Amino acid sequence: MNIVIVTPDGELYNEEVTSVIVSSSNNGDYEILKDHLPIVSTIDTGYIKMVHGKMVYYVVVINGVVENINNKITVVSQDAFVGESKESALKNLNDIRAARTEENKKRNVELAKAERELRKQIKMTGAGQL
Repeated sequence: MNIVIVTPDGELYNEEVTSVIVSSSNNGDYEILKDHLPIVSTIDTGYIKMVHGKMVYYVVVINGVVENINNKITVVSQDAFVGESKESALKNLNDIRAARTEENKKRNVELAKAERELRKQIKMTGAGQL
């Protein structure tokens, strides 16, 4: 089977797997094996355990959709991160999200400063007055 995991940033994972276990707080846990019936499901917050031989990887998923058709599993999610355990994947995802939040705060401050300066310049020049 092949699994592809995609986020708004692009393709996160694209590999062959033996089995996939999907765990989601809204749908519980279920396993997808070779020749599984077609399925479409959602993940609000959860993880996907991917097994290939002796290798096991986890992907923490936030707000995603899982589709399996003809041994091709596609996951489209708002955010996701791969790790060697659920805990490490979740920690890495939380670290990235915290860094994004901090960056967004900085951008908002810069935008507010630029807006204040623009308003000041408009007022000084009298632009927009008849």
